[in-house]
Amino acid sequence: MSKAQDSKKKADPVDLGGHRVLVANRGEIAMRIMQACRKLGIGFTAIYTAEDEASGHVELARRIGGAKGLFRVSSYHDANELMAVADVAECTAVHPGYGFFAEDFRFARRVTKRDRAMIFLGPSWKIIRELGDKINTKRLARSLNVPTVPGSDRPIYDELEAERIAKSVFEFQEAQGIARPLVLVKASAGGGGMGIEEVYDPDQFRSVYRRIRNYALRQFKDEGVLIEQRITDFNHLEVQIVSDRSGRNPVHFGTRNCSIQSTGLQKRIEVAPGFAPETLHYSFDANRVLTDIVDYSLAMAKKVGYDNVGTWEWIVTRTGEPFLMEVNTRIQVENGVSACIARVRGAEGVDLIAEQIRTGLGQPLGYTQAEIATEGVGVEYRLIAEDPDNNFTPWVGRIEHFSWTEAPWLTVLTHVPLDRPYEIPTEFDPNLALAIIWGKDIDEAKARGLAFLESLKLEGVNGAGEPLKSNVNFLKANTGRILRF
Repeated sequence: MSKAQDSKKKADPVDLGGHRVLVANRGEIAMRIMQACRKLGIGFTAIYTAEDEASGHVELARRIGGAKGLFRVSSYHDANELMAVADVAECTAVHPGYGFFAEDFRFARRVTKRDRAMIFLGPSWKIIRELGDKINTKRLARSLNVPTVPGSDRPIYDELEAERIAKSVFEFQEAQGIARPLVLVKASAGGGGMGIEEVYDPDQFRSVYRRIRNYALRQFKDEGVLIEQRITDFNHLEVQIVSDRSGRNPVHFGTRNCSIQSTGLQKRIEVAPGFAPETLHYSFDANRVLTDIVDYSLAMAKKVGYDNVGTWEWIVTRTGEPFLMEVNTRIQVENGVSACIARVRGAEGVDLIAEQIRTGLGQPLGYTQAEIATEGVGVEYRLIAEDPDNNFTPWVGRIEHFSWTEAPWLTVLTHVPLDRPYEIPTEFDPNLALAIIWGKDIDEAKARGLAFLESLKLEGVNGAGEPLKSNVNFLKANTGRILRF
């Protein structure tokens, strides 16, 4: 048997037909999970709230889900209710999608430790706990010589040590050419923006440190303080990792660039791969940066025995220095833009959600890194009802018409019904759709992206009779600077 035949034999699926997956999410990600389950021959049970009665994910579940395909719940956040639905529907696994319970290690642990145990379709709860702690992630990265943003990797209680760290952070920024360096001083036990101050003058650091330390002791009974760096001029890159339950053979599906964001640093355009050195000029070796962040990400994944889908998030400075920012222990919104350029043994049509499900249920990965390649450039637009001219404020109202020109290089993922008006629920973010465009290179991908946006018909009205506001013009205006630094 040849090596290729042996590799193919290992990839042959085992029977997954006895499983049923609780789809613990809503909207387009719920639809993608349902479609992946159907592709794998697995049953699913979807959920919805009263506010989502008109959502496309509800319609899809009713159409293809069967007798146990859809249950109404009072809240997507109620773990007890979700477990009750899972028991009634006899689910054997739970897929959290993104958001809600996706990175909640306590929820993942409950799913797997309850009397009627199920499989959590994400990394094991211990890995979620380990990598969900940013301080712990930074410490792990540094133990492997993975570069992290300068600053402390643990709470600091000693004033002299704090001053030494702050000095190193100021010096780093000066070396980066930052005109006005600053240091963040944060209460390590804080959260929600509490107990944070910016320091621009090194001579003021000691007094700010003391103030935050005293505040932390009063508010949180823990005077530990973190000293961190804020880098403002950077590109945001990601590495897509996939592994099976063995945790021994993680692979990557390339990089993506998510640097075009709202003023609130929310992603609006994602591009794969993360740079285009063959087409665009960079002041650094972009290929080297892409190789480095992939290698670093895989090293960390192997060290912790990462056992599902995850994303390593990086910032890259204008001088080409990468620094690990965090690890997202879940499937991400933008997984589709990586999938659209991925090829396994030369075949198109990689579905990373299906890969997540089948490996999460115990199937081996079935292919090696050498059998994964990328082709072309993918661009993903997030279509959102919002006002970019007013700090990206969400728009509330009714979608009356939503259409576009179909093309073989285009995939549009949406929970918005296309055959009737749709009232956007005020309880959730006004995300309308994801549009994924493929091109043979960055120029073709941008041209096709603009063609899609020009063909888009998106109309609506709010309660005051005012027309819909969306980010379509923002996407058009920013398409030209895709992958430029």
